[in-house]
Amino acid sequence: MGRQLAKNFDFAEAEARIYKWWEQNGWFKPEIAEDDAEPFVISIPPPNVTGALHIGHALFATLEDLMIRYERMRGKAALWVPGTDHAGIATQLQVEKVLREEGTSRHEIGREEFLRRTWQWKERYGGRIQQQLRRMGASCDWDRERFTLDEGLSKAVQEVFIKLYEQGLIYRGPRLVNWSPGLQTAVSDLEVERFDESAKLYFFKYPIEGGGYIPVATTRPETILADTAVAVHPEDERYQAFIGKNALVPMLNRPIPVIADEYVDREFGTGALKVTPGHDFNDYEIGMRHNLPIISAMNRDATMNEQAGSYAGLDRFACREKLWTDMEAAGLAIRVEDHIHNVPRSQRGGELIEPMLSTQWFVKMQPLAEKAIAAVRNGDIKIVPEHFEKTYFHWLENIQDWCVSRQLWWGHRIPAWYGPDGEIHVGREAPDDGREWIPEEDVLDTWFSSGLWPFSTLGWPEETDDFRRFYPTSVMETGYDILFFWVARMIMLGLWFTGKPPFHTVYLHGLVRDKHGRKISKTLGNTLDPIELVDKYGADPLRFTLVTSGTPGNDINLDPARVEANWRFVNKMWQMTSFTLQNLDDDFEMGLPDVDALDLPSQWILSRLNRLIATVDRLFGNYQYGEAGRQIYEFLWHEFADWYIEISKYPLYGDDPVARRKAQQVLVHTLDTAFRLLHPFMPFVTEELWQHIPHQGEALIIAQWPEVDETYLDDSAENVMNMLIDLVRGVRNVRKDYNVDPGRRITALAEAGRQREIIEQFSYVFSRLCNIENVDFLDDGVEAPEDAASVVSGEVILYLPLAGMVDIEAERQRLTAERENLEQMIAKSQKMLANENFVTRAKPEVVERERNRLVDFEAQLGQVTERLEKLTSSS
Repeated sequence: MGRQLAKNFDFAEAEARIYKWWEQNGWFKPEIAEDDAEPFVISIPPPNVTGALHIGHALFATLEDLMIRYERMRGKAALWVPGTDHAGIATQLQVEKVLREEGTSRHEIGREEFLRRTWQWKERYGGRIQQQLRRMGASCDWDRERFTLDEGLSKAVQEVFIKLYEQGLIYRGPRLVNWSPGLQTAVSDLEVERFDESAKLYFFKYPIEGGGYIPVATTRPETILADTAVAVHPEDERYQAFIGKNALVPMLNRPIPVIADEYVDREFGTGALKVTPGHDFNDYEIGMRHNLPIISAMNRDATMNEQAGSYAGLDRFACREKLWTDMEAAGLAIRVEDHIHNVPRSQRGGELIEPMLSTQWFVKMQPLAEKAIAAVRNGDIKIVPEHFEKTYFHWLENIQDWCVSRQLWWGHRIPAWYGPDGEIHVGREAPDDGREWIPEEDVLDTWFSSGLWPFSTLGWPEETDDFRRFYPTSVMETGYDILFFWVARMIMLGLWFTGKPPFHTVYLHGLVRDKHGRKISKTLGNTLDPIELVDKYGADPLRFTLVTSGTPGNDINLDPARVEANWRFVNKMWQMTSFTLQNLDDDFEMGLPDVDALDLPSQWILSRLNRLIATVDRLFGNYQYGEAGRQIYEFLWHEFADWYIEISKYPLYGDDPVARRKAQQVLVHTLDTAFRLLHPFMPFVTEELWQHIPHQGEALIIAQWPEVDETYLDDSAENVMNMLIDLVRGVRNVRKDYNVDPGRRITALAEAGRQREIIEQFSYVFSRLCNIENVDFLDDGVEAPEDAASVVSGEVILYLPLAGMVDIEAERQRLTAERENLEQMIAKSQKMLANENFVTRAKPEVVERERNRLVDFEAQLGQVTERLEKLTSSS
């Protein structure tokens, strides 16, 4: 009699075996659902093709897998489309690093050989992250895996570019862009991070033709050489006499106009502004308003060019020092002040970005943005959490044209050619007119191809079966930090080219931080390798910790100690299942007795189980996955294991075979249902355990999601059981307070009123769970004993005679000693807090900790004194 389970869950062996079994049986594919099943589709945020799994990947993989598994169990045609991104800049930098180590460069080996080497790099290092996603349990349909540079997606990118060009929404022209001198490419506004940094503010004289000067201040003296105007506020009386005159660029003596413009802040610096349209975005706008010439004084590597005169060839920062030294010698320098300056840096590598005039390809974004704004405003797309809609609208309502060209070689080459007479042709191939057409060298921003991801991965622009069946997708789950980088662009391009929103819901998760709330970085040495955590604890504890540590849109403080705690939860479930299996008869049959045929504890646990199903469904419907996981955990550990399993030992070990069979059926049914609820969170251990208990169906991954059975919802059973639990807890607390030996059997007197029958019927609960040998009842009119501790729940009072529990004299001596010790600690703490030197000089957290210690000591003293008085009076 009884069935055996291995002593522990060998996750290292089981996870690989179970995943392979799932995949070989095709259970990750949407085709396992009924033909007319409603689709549920997620497109994976494509990680870098040669990257490794980091903790952020582990979070999105867990959340998306949870959604997919839940909907799969609900009978939907669940499709999770996997894939990777070519990651233009990141991948190219890796290959260029290898070339430098070989003593060469991409320019030396040429474009064709460089691309061959990059594809070689991709083949060598690509695929690692896919295997790591498998380790996390990601149930993607790997047969539908895509890559942003594969043939189908490249065709989609080309189609979109050509159509936008034909619609007049793509143009090429000179414009100020964010230039990365190290990468030698333009980068988009979203790829630039701004930081407040300590800098210098340089005050100098701008000479005026005919005599006099205007004082001006700048943080970048090297850009003086590209100035094309000096601007003052039209209402600034200090400088009105200069408006319309010419100023002379310091050291170059090039004449430029003094203009009036309301943009000038009269309170900043000197109230006069040097205008450099070729090196500042705000100045560029002023230059457009006043039709100023645009001068670029820097080369692509941020050295000065011929426009800088004698400073040509100097690095921008070397030029700054040399120019300022020369201006000091010429009497043009006034002073230098310390200044906090908002500095633009490249998101990739932290390099100082230089606004620079460059001929680039741009997309006119306003027409696309209007559709994207409307889709969220009218409810076609929902953003979770909702407060991100405000920032979404703000960005789209103030959107700038998108610079989509990059001076890289790895990526989608822009489908444009230049003719011998300077004309531009955009199309699938160069014109066949016998003339020489030179192809465009630039590639597209990586986010351009990523923006097509939800529909290009399903076969668009072809009308494929997958596109018809699975587009629009359902949920886009990703980090809030790429809401604009990626999500908004997917919405804009999806609406523009398919006429439909690419998904109905955007679910945004937060950043994963360390346990102290700090950003994870190599510099801080606080990186968390998810694969190391999986190797140590298994995928399930990490998954469960990631989901239950946060709420939508909020950052997660990840403590490895919580992963270990959830590994203990896995062990706890293993023990619950092992206990159940050991107590099943060989002829056990699945089923569930009618509610009226069940005892109170079984009625209670089944009522709690069905309430849990309803709660989890409600929380899932509101995307509150973390709270749903916490509720399942609380039920399994603190209701099922702590109470029902312990109470079930009475019928299981008793002589009534009918009661035994009923308890067995309730145990198996509860585990079966709880494992179904927990499966999206912890797929491996739940599948393994479900396969060991009696069950119906081939696999938990495709088992039906539980539904509430209202016949088992029972408020009365829950209320009565809660009363019994409260009484047991109370007795346990009294035993602990009075230091009663755990093995000592004690007696109780009960004043139970209408609940007498319940107390009598379930006296075995007190016997098994708090070692009460017997419960006697006080007859009406009999006074309660004075020398007893009491436990109250509802109308029931349990009296625990002290004489039967403890050696009163020995306990009185113990409590007296404890009281004296507490009084000494209180006196010591009060003395410290009365010391002004301690309070004023110690760290605030140390002082606060001591105050909290004093409060705790005083509370303990009160409890000890109360118990001592009771003992003294009873003796």
